[in-house]
Amino acid sequence: MHNDRTITEARLKRVLDERIRPAVYPESVPLSVTVWHAPGEPVPVAEGIAAAGVPIEAGAAWGPPWGTSWFTVAGSVPREWAGRTVEALLDLGFDENMPGFQCEGLVYRPDGSPVKGLNPRNQWVRIADRAAGGEEVLLHVEASSNPVILDYRPFVPTELGDRETADGEPRYRLARMDLAVFDRTVWELVQDLEVLEGLMSELSPDAPRRWEVLRAVERALDAVDLQDVGGTAAAARERLAAVLSAPAHASAHRISAVGHAHIDSAWLWPLRETVRKVARTTANMTALLEDEPEFVYAMSQAQQFAWIKEHRPEVYARVKKAVADGRFVPVGGMWVESDTNMPGSEALARQFVHGKRFFLEEFGIETEEVWLPDSFGYSAALPQLVRLAGARWFLTQKISWSRTNKFPHHTFWWEGLDGTRVFTHFPPIDTYNAQLSGREVAHAVRNFQEKGGATRSLAPTGWGDGGGGTTREMLARAKRLADLEGSARVAFEKPSAFFEKAHAEYAQAPVWVGELYLELHRATLTSQAGTKQGNRRSEHLLHEAELWAATAAVRAGFPYPYEALDRIWKTVLLHQFHDILPGTSIAWVHREAAATYAAVAAELEEIVAGALTALAGEASGDGGTVVFNAAPHGRGEVPALGAAVGGGPVPAVRPEPRDGGGFVLDNGLLRVVIDGRGLVVSVYDPAAEREAIAPGAAANLLQLHQDFPNMWDAWDVDHFYRNTVTDLTDAETVEAADDGVVRVVRVFGSSRVEQRISLPAGERRLDIATEVDWHETEKFLKAAFPLDVHADRTAAETQFGHLYRAAHTNTSWDAARFEACAHRFVHLEEPGWGVALVNDSTYGYDVTRTVRPDDTGTTTTVRLSLLRAPRFPDPRTDQGTHRFRYALVPGASIGDAVREGYRINLPERRVPGGTAVPPLVRVGNDAVVVSAVKLADDGSGDVVVRLYESLGGRARTRLEAGFPLASAAVCDLLERPLAGAETDGDAVRVALRPFQILTLRLERRG
Repeated sequence: MHNDRTITEARLKRVLDERIRPAVYPESVPLSVTVWHAPGEPVPVAEGIAAAGVPIEAGAAWGPPWGTSWFTVAGSVPREWAGRTVEALLDLGFDENMPGFQCEGLVYRPDGSPVKGLNPRNQWVRIADRAAGGEEVLLHVEASSNPVILDYRPFVPTELGDRETADGEPRYRLARMDLAVFDRTVWELVQDLEVLEGLMSELSPDAPRRWEVLRAVERALDAVDLQDVGGTAAAARERLAAVLSAPAHASAHRISAVGHAHIDSAWLWPLRETVRKVARTTANMTALLEDEPEFVYAMSQAQQFAWIKEHRPEVYARVKKAVADGRFVPVGGMWVESDTNMPGSEALARQFVHGKRFFLEEFGIETEEVWLPDSFGYSAALPQLVRLAGARWFLTQKISWSRTNKFPHHTFWWEGLDGTRVFTHFPPIDTYNAQLSGREVAHAVRNFQEKGGATRSLAPTGWGDGGGGTTREMLARAKRLADLEGSARVAFEKPSAFFEKAHAEYAQAPVWVGELYLELHRATLTSQAGTKQGNRRSEHLLHEAELWAATAAVRAGFPYPYEALDRIWKTVLLHQFHDILPGTSIAWVHREAAATYAAVAAELEEIVAGALTALAGEASGDGGTVVFNAAPHGRGEVPALGAAVGGGPVPAVRPEPRDGGGFVLDNGLLRVVIDGRGLVVSVYDPAAEREAIAPGAAANLLQLHQDFPNMWDAWDVDHFYRNTVTDLTDAETVEAADDGVVRVVRVFGSSRVEQRISLPAGERRLDIATEVDWHETEKFLKAAFPLDVHADRTAAETQFGHLYRAAHTNTSWDAARFEACAHRFVHLEEPGWGVALVNDSTYGYDVTRTVRPDDTGTTTTVRLSLLRAPRFPDPRTDQGTHRFRYALVPGASIGDAVREGYRINLPERRVPGGTAVPPLVRVGNDAVVVSAVKLADDGSGDVVVRLYESLGGRARTRLEAGFPLASAAVCDLLERPLAGAETDGDAVRVALRPFQILTLRLERRG
């Protein structure tokens, strides 16, 4: 037989594109269309429907950036179409290759009830399954003209990312707005041929099956009359029936398809547009569930359910019914699909608390899978939190984006900081927007790492990022791939069903220990510094508000602000979404985030002030001050989590002039030398007789790099940024200020930096306050500390503990971690002596090691990442004034690093008054850190305390309650009792394994 394979394949492509697909809608008539452009922000549905529109024709321009237009389409079904299936085709001017990233619409009936969403891959609305002929059609479309930010030439700076800077020019042209006959047989033929085309393209040319399919396709094409596709489609399908019915091999891989629309809660659109995206997608998915009995759809993010409930109650009613039917499946158990690198300990725990509680209260569902397909790396604290939230399984997709090393597993046990393991799956299909194409399905089979041990994988199926969800075409592919020779077997099912089966067949899966580091998107630890600072400050204010409100409620009858704290927590959790906190959203999102954080801070400060006033009592006649300490470690006479009367701030030692310029700071515990350039050239620890700064080096050195990654500007920093660096050593001012600090001013480029360096009396800590008026573009600012420490690893704080990372580059895995995340501290040490670098608002850091040329030792340089200036998607990222505080702590143990990290983030508060405040709870072991003190969310008045072992060892202690204790229980994160706790009077005996998190619920007596 002659090899004519390529000829037949080319024939198939052309006939499909030019004859068969167009014949799906063989007859059509235009609808009449009017439009009303809403001024400003979106309006209520009733107002949009009632508005008087003006006529608009196909081809007319509409839609300025971020505008809303209401289209009304009207017409009647031709009588000669009686008995046929009729659909409206409503094309707003879509580009089919950009679902979720451009204009979209939601269709309503005249009574305001929603029908379905419109997007580039879903332009149809069913009018009648069997038309009577003559039916009147009247529909309204709420259309959003979201501008395309990420275009075919990606990462080009644009002002379209904020309505305040976008132009007013229309972005779209209205296209087809018709009534049309839908030919189901032709549509089915299209699906047959597309599936077989995809199958053929992935089979080897030497495989007999490929040729069997090819010949069947050839016979089907011969049966198609190109001038009468509808009349011959059934015959063509008959010639494909045999190859479509050939069963898959017994060993065929099994793919569990899960309907999904990964919807970013904000990204290249603002939060308000996500509310509408979710409504459009869920309207489509609930309609599809009604049409397709085998379809299962999963949606994560409790916040998105809450948005529908608040803003689109009619859609939410359909969602609730579908959930009750077991086919619309809430997954994830988190408030949003959060970043997991940067949220603090309590914040990451509260993602589960608020997400799980919403699903329980709204649907009575205990979600068991954590669903995070698109976050930029995964904290080693997560496995323990997953299990403490009552979940069993974890899913992500993003690690497939790593550039340097291929992750070795797809199904495995993930072991976290404390040894907790969670059964985890990475879909080998390598996308969370699967379409079930032949290429995708074949890739999943080839890529699956667990061959021989496991046979199953999962495929999140549907258009995502900007929403859209699963289409009827995807479902048609799944039906054909259910049992097809040459392919994996595909079936829609719930995520829980997949995990149960995968776990059962592969219980002895391999183990991965520690963080899941994404070898990409490392700059998300630094971009949009203002958003990151707002998050850090909000987290610590929430800690204070809960602590002092609970203390005041128990001690002074203060009304505990349950509702306000619940609402504020949800606001902060929303802004930890993985494109907001990482700094990768458009300017509009970050502008609104700044305003939100300011409002959150003001409200929390008011709660804190009210509680502290209730606790401080009356000042004596000559005045008095009560010093409150919200940190989990005592400070002098002020107890942890309590308050003492009297005491002012610790003064800074006076700078003494230095020969040759600069100053010396000496408090007896440290001797610090600042040279004439304003650089720290010595930090000497007399007790240890150790110099912290490497010989000949200077610390607190600001360094500026060119920063222009190959792609993903706000997301990425590429390793080559280190090839060029400018040390900012020129100082405009180096002077001693009246308050005991050394003030250093530098000017560089278009920017200015002022630093205030001080050494507090009686402290082993050098404080540095930095203010940067930043006006650079595509630059990266770092603060370097070259240390005379021989360390092959660093300890970086993460949620509820710390993890170690190599300081060397022995392996490609080590080298790929050239930028990593730390919360409040980075610590490195030689046996018996270490150094900590603590901060109040940064996350990114890097570490390098060099051996000094004269072979006198190793220099380990730690650098904090302060600011970037990418131009996409926000062309003015971080322009303006920023303030950072960080401190160098020589001679520090890990415990010192933990303590100083809390100190810099939770400064003491001084309030007029005369009453000392004993802590509500007291812990007798500094290794055990209290991360939260609050009243129980159920309003019972019980005190809830969360604590953890912070040093990586075992710890025993007594948690003493500062009130009569009736009983105590160990709880999960949702404050549900798991077991009784061992009490001793008004105390609880506590024994913790390394990095264990423990939540205690304390019932008050009397």
